[in-house]
Amino acid sequence: MKNINEIKPIVESLIFASEEPITLRKLTDIIEGVDSAQIKEAIVQLKNDYKLQERSFQIEEVAGGYQLFTKPEYYEWVAKLRKKSGETKPSKAAMETLAIIAYKQPVIRADIEAIRGVQSGQIIRLLMEKDLVKVVGKDESLGHPLLYGTTKKFLEYFGLKDLKDLPQVEELEAP
Repeated sequence: MKNINEIKPIVESLIFASEEPITLRKLTDIIEGVDSAQIKEAIVQLKNDYKLQERSFQIEEVAGGYQLFTKPEYYEWVAKLRKKSGETKPSKAAMETLAIIAYKQPVIRADIEAIRGVQSGQIIRLLMEKDLVKVVGKDESLGHPLLYGTTKKFLEYFGLKDLKDLPQVEELEAP
């Protein structure tokens, strides 16, 4: 059994090195002889350490796991870096379509197009290529159209623990 000061740097390095949110289960599988309560305690202490040290990043629970994120106040700098490195953000049409899918899922393409008022097949395909949207089944209506929903990568991309963390519609309305 390791003490918390031995566990913290191991947990920190695993969260740092993971390309996607790393689950508590995966952490306990990797760090032998340590239980989930000890890992949770290490994460809490790391969060507190970062806060006390006024670090530019923090550990967040996202999509069923833990991941390091830059604090929101440094977003503009990270955005400049991404712009320079060629990363692109989704278009307004892609964001509209993604929002409809996120809030209405599971949803058929015809319903998305009825809300947007334009064809959306190409945008849905693009969102699927980016692994933000997936087919989650088939509707029982005539022709059995495909039903679309969001993916785990969608949660990661927007820093959400799960879909319940989406802003409520009332929060989105202009004053």
